[in-house]
Amino acid sequence: MSRIAIIGGGISGLSAALRVHELAAEQRRDVQITLLEASDRLGGVLRTERSGEYLVEHAADMWITNKPEGVRLCEKLGLTERLIPTNAQFRKSLVLRNGRAHPVPEGFQLMVPEQAWPMLRSPLLSWRGKLRLLAEAFVRSRRDGADESLADFVRRRCGNETFERLVQPLVGGIYTADPEKLSLLATLPRFIEMEQQHGSLIRAALRQSRDRSRGDTSGTSGARYGLFVSLPNGIEELVSVLSRRVTEFADVRCGVSVRALRPNPNGGWALLPVPSPMNADGQECPSFFDAVILAVPSFVAASVLAGECSALSAELNRIEYASTIVVASGHKLADINHPLDAFGLVIPHIERRKILAVSFTSRKFPGRAPDGHILLRTFIGGALQPELCDLDDTAIMELVRRELSELLGVRGKPDFVNVYRHTRAMPQYHVGHLDLVARIQAAAEQSSGLALAGNFLTGVGIPDSIASGESAAEKVMKG
Repeated sequence: MSRIAIIGGGISGLSAALRVHELAAEQRRDVQITLLEASDRLGGVLRTERSGEYLVEHAADMWITNKPEGVRLCEKLGLTERLIPTNAQFRKSLVLRNGRAHPVPEGFQLMVPEQAWPMLRSPLLSWRGKLRLLAEAFVRSRRDGADESLADFVRRRCGNETFERLVQPLVGGIYTADPEKLSLLATLPRFIEMEQQHGSLIRAALRQSRDRSRGDTSGTSGARYGLFVSLPNGIEELVSVLSRRVTEFADVRCGVSVRALRPNPNGGWALLPVPSPMNADGQECPSFFDAVILAVPSFVAASVLAGECSALSAELNRIEYASTIVVASGHKLADINHPLDAFGLVIPHIERRKILAVSFTSRKFPGRAPDGHILLRTFIGGALQPELCDLDDTAIMELVRRELSELLGVRGKPDFVNVYRHTRAMPQYHVGHLDLVARIQAAAEQSSGLALAGNFLTGVGIPDSIASGESAAEKVMKG
């Protein structure tokens, strides 16, 4: 019998456990899987709760389908028929300019317009900014494919105004990062490919637009919202079904932290769990495993490995993290002046507001708010305003009340207000991130029976995290 430990019960760790189980069956191997989770529940930051008649997400509220791992996991769990697309009626984003919310021009996809006329009519850019953006088609391209920051890339190709007024808030809403440091190669490599293959983002976008059916993009702006899905009961539905599946074959123990991981001279790994409680059968947690998957944040993995794998630990500690706060609130639509005819509002940093973005969550999917009401989720902090995360809940709620009142005309008493803190939850993909990950993976390869998984490696989305866990499982089952 082989013993495999998975440390971390978030979506990466759960996906790793399921994949180990599948491979054991395919290879006809007898594998004992132990999953250890430090908190009292599985799922990590992915959590959904009911607040009266509202369905509220703590973190992500949807995932993209052009990365197949999320949909493929749903197929394994029998959830495919329950997947729901975003509401086509509201598939657009709003951006703040001079205190007023304006729609992102139709066809503008993160940093490039697919249509000229909506861009020319938009008040989000001055005429100077519009002309500079359209001149992108004549900007000399770089062909080396070298990494550069999002800010440098967009300024070079599209101009500073497009960067400050459109790209920074749209991309900032995804990564909560400092765009001066954010690696384009690690986050949005398709734009580098567009430049290399077509010499211009605009020429590439026009080519892609012609290749797609008109119905795929008509009426949309911002992100490619038509590619996103969720489940009727929220992300928790995926986590709950996956957790139940894993507990059928694995020894799952919540409330157990791992203080240290030590390689055994004869192979395998020794764990120092804290505490080491009995399972349902009265058995203590094993202390020795043939292989270990670390599906935890990089700084936690660095701490666990510090004693015996100092080089790997040092590389893991190079990854920085940002903290955010999500404030969920329910409101009567009659108490809001703005029609909220979009999926959300993003705030350029140059507007000097105290919030990053507001998601109009119940505009995305049905069943998130009662009739005549709306669920808002307001985002605070991130890499550009970390000091706001130090405020207490009372100050945060007052800050959000004031911002929503000034920006969207929200008044009256909300049905509820919940504050969710995500401390050091978002890894920062700085320039050179892929090289750093390559060094981390190379160092991990030196330790037999060890694999890493998590959103700090090659993607922060749900499909990325699933893929990371599955890849780690395949590594330890191959070794």
